[in-house]
Amino acid sequence: MPSYDKTTVADLIDGSLPWPATRTIMSSYKDDDRFEVYRAILQERVDWPEEILLPIGEHLYIVQAEHGRIVKCDCGQEFGDYRQNWKLDALIRVRGDRESIEEIYPGRLACDPEWMEIREFLCPGCTTLLEVEAAPPGFPIVFDFLPDLETFYTDWLNRPLPEQR
Repeated sequence: MPSYDKTTVADLIDGSLPWPATRTIMSSYKDDDRFEVYRAILQERVDWPEEILLPIGEHLYIVQAEHGRIVKCDCGQEFGDYRQNWKLDALIRVRGDRESIEEIYPGRLACDPEWMEIREFLCPGCTTLLEVEAAPPGFPIVFDFLPDLETFYTDWLNRPLPEQR
């Protein structure tokens, strides 16, 4: 089984590997330390000291902070306890009328605003677009992902989850 160095994994994260190499990596067995290499690369790219436990989006992480396990953005913005929906602490732009929807889906590509709205969730610290969801107007904000960190670390990574401080 091949093992990939940090540079190759970083290129994979950045989408800069040629497609044949990417396809080979995606379809082959994962090296045992891939997650740790991935996590180390992400940790090097942020300016804050809290340990990344699990990335949950392109710019979002569950981290081990002094005050517990929280969701944090690349820029350092904290969204609170990871067991709560981070989107509730984000800036939210709702595209709920034809004009705003057609800015991104012009003409016949646009959804009917009476049936669907597009919600854009942005970081209040850096205004990076973190996620987009499409839902019927009035539908509750979706809580996408609540990982079982303990099981992931003990059963999948075969190591203990870092202790909460």
